[in-house]
Amino acid sequence: MPMQDTSGTQTLPDMKGRNLTCIIIDDEPLAVKLLQSYVEKTPGLTLKATHNSALQALDFLTHDDADLIFCDIQMPDLNGLQFARIIGHMKSRIIFTTAYDQYAVESWDTNALYYLLKPIDYSNFIKAVSKAQQWFELTHQAGQLAGTNTQDTADNFKEEEDTPPVAILEDSFFVKSDYRLVRIKLNKILFIEGLRDYVRIHIEGRQTAIVSLMAIRHLENILPQRQFLRVHRSYIVNLDKIEAYERGQLVFGEKRVPISDANKETLQKYFSERTIQSKGA
Repeated sequence: MPMQDTSGTQTLPDMKGRNLTCIIIDDEPLAVKLLQSYVEKTPGLTLKATHNSALQALDFLTHDDADLIFCDIQMPDLNGLQFARIIGHMKSRIIFTTAYDQYAVESWDTNALYYLLKPIDYSNFIKAVSKAQQWFELTHQAGQLAGTNTQDTADNFKEEEDTPPVAILEDSFFVKSDYRLVRIKLNKILFIEGLRDYVRIHIEGRQTAIVSLMAIRHLENILPQRQFLRVHRSYIVNLDKIEAYERGQLVFGEKRVPISDANKETLQKYFSERTIQSKGA
């Protein structure tokens, strides 16, 4: 029997199946607050985190997961549609929350479960949650019939071999970012950060990183080894741009990059060959 909202105005979905964990992504604090209030009063939903950017959410998803993602579309750096394509291999499913209806058709190409138009009232929110519950229940049943565990999807990630090629020039290359081809000059790169199947390229003199959908291993294979070194599973650095080495981390202005144990010896040798010491040292 469906449960009643304590306010007496809405019928809540009957969530007899599994509890759904969720996160909220929106750069508008009031939108986050409204969705959070909806989640908290809806049985069968557990809010794990809220994020004010898609990049922040991607960082979260490298060490945690969520069944449902309530995601805005128009956001800086990485919009909701780009975010959805990046996490397409994961078990998470997206419910878009946006004030613009022109993205509706494109959103279905990302396998979104629902498209909520702002301002979002609670009745429409319930419809979206009910559809999500049905989808996860059917997926779970299908997995049981096939003898598979559908929750393992996110754990099976591996860097794809068929990463789209990067256009290489002698001193620069192009990457696709936000529907544009952007030229990246080698001597301007500080470091490259890889998270799942996208990279953030940090550029000297630029406040925000350039985001592109590709595996970090692909860039590792094409960048000149004399200038670039993969110092960590998630980082490639421009050796010429290192400002300091402190407490096991490389310093680039206000940013710091960790070094894996496997690469410490290589870096120690690099620094030793370039360190001037007094005769008495």
